[in-house]
Amino acid sequence: MWGNIAIAFILAFIVALIATPYSIKIANKIGAVDVPKDDRRMRKKSMPKLGGIAVIAGFLISIIYLLCVMSIEGSINLFGEEQYFSKIIGIFIGIVIITITGIIDDVKTLKPYQKLIGQLLAAIIVVCFGVKIDQIDIVALSGFGLSSDVSAVITVIWIVGITNAINLIDGLDGLSSGIALISCISLLIIFALNNSPVFAILIVTSLIGALAGFLPFNFSPAKTFIGDTGSNFLGYILSIVSILGFAKTYTAVVIALPILVLALPILDVACAIVRRVAKGRSLKAIFKADKGHLHHKLVQKGFSQKQAVLILYAISAAFGMFAIILFDSGIWKALSFLLMVIAALALGYRNLEVKKEDVNAKYVCGVCKYIYNPKTGNERAGIKAGTTFKELPQNWVCPVCGESKDVFEIDE
Repeated sequence: MWGNIAIAFILAFIVALIATPYSIKIANKIGAVDVPKDDRRMRKKSMPKLGGIAVIAGFLISIIYLLCVMSIEGSINLFGEEQYFSKIIGIFIGIVIITITGIIDDVKTLKPYQKLIGQLLAAIIVVCFGVKIDQIDIVALSGFGLSSDVSAVITVIWIVGITNAINLIDGLDGLSSGIALISCISLLIIFALNNSPVFAILIVTSLIGALAGFLPFNFSPAKTFIGDTGSNFLGYILSIVSILGFAKTYTAVVIALPILVLALPILDVACAIVRRVAKGRSLKAIFKADKGHLHHKLVQKGFSQKQAVLILYAISAAFGMFAIILFDSGIWKALSFLLMVIAALALGYRNLEVKKEDVNAKYVCGVCKYIYNPKTGNERAGIKAGTTFKELPQNWVCPVCGESKDVFEIDE
């Protein structure tokens, strides 16, 4: 198994790493470019946003190659009781729909309901081809089986929900791709401990490799965005692999694991729904974008984009580790770990606050490396000497590359 895992990772990594520069060229050629049009955008310069096709290419080439090789050597039966071939066809058709919808959105910008139609269609198709949440184990109802219709509805809601959760958290350089990578690693560890089907292990490993190959181009300062094509694909595959990985295990703890692993995007989208409905006082308000996401809040607190991303990475990793420890060692050790993480995050936040209060600190642009020095200010922009970075106007931009204050960090 480990040889297959290594090949799945390396092949997906190499393909994504090679394909990403080409995705940048394609994005610029077909107009799949993010142009900042409102103050929700953290980046103030245009950016190609078709990196998702490189991730999809790495994933598909890796998984198709491994499944063909393993089928030939007899280590996986695609036509056996589990009906993997049927599920693969459904997943691939769903990927095609998600990819086409995402590319159109990245080039033309679709309305929210139009994207939702594409997501629903992809989810319904994969359910029709056999990927379902068949059973739920509740404390009072051990092994509570679901009727076919209820199973289908719950599965579609799960797939569409996770797809949108990953899509909505995609607001900073490397955020959605990094959180998806952390979630995949957590799921892989749990799958290995759980003796999950090799099919699910190969899927999650291929996704890890593709994300690892893409992230160097997407982490701050990004050279490309993953776009709606990529973020929708990530959510779609994560939702499906979490179903496949626990297909034979129905304990209450195991069912909670994928929710814990994906807790950060799930909580973010849940808060967004409540916030928007409360503010707009109608269900239509759910589709109205705002600046209330977790990454927005962190940047508003004074953290740089890179600091905000790393903080959210740490929180996502903590949720993943909590899920792993819960599964492997039980609730009390998991809670002990959680308390230690909370203490570490609190101390880390205080240290960051101390750094931010240094009025004489120099700040460096994460994109072009221009350094703002409070002692000299920025006379050309009307900023007098002695103006601290915190005192700069919110609309101040880097005099060299034109990026906003959000990409600046304390110069060590």
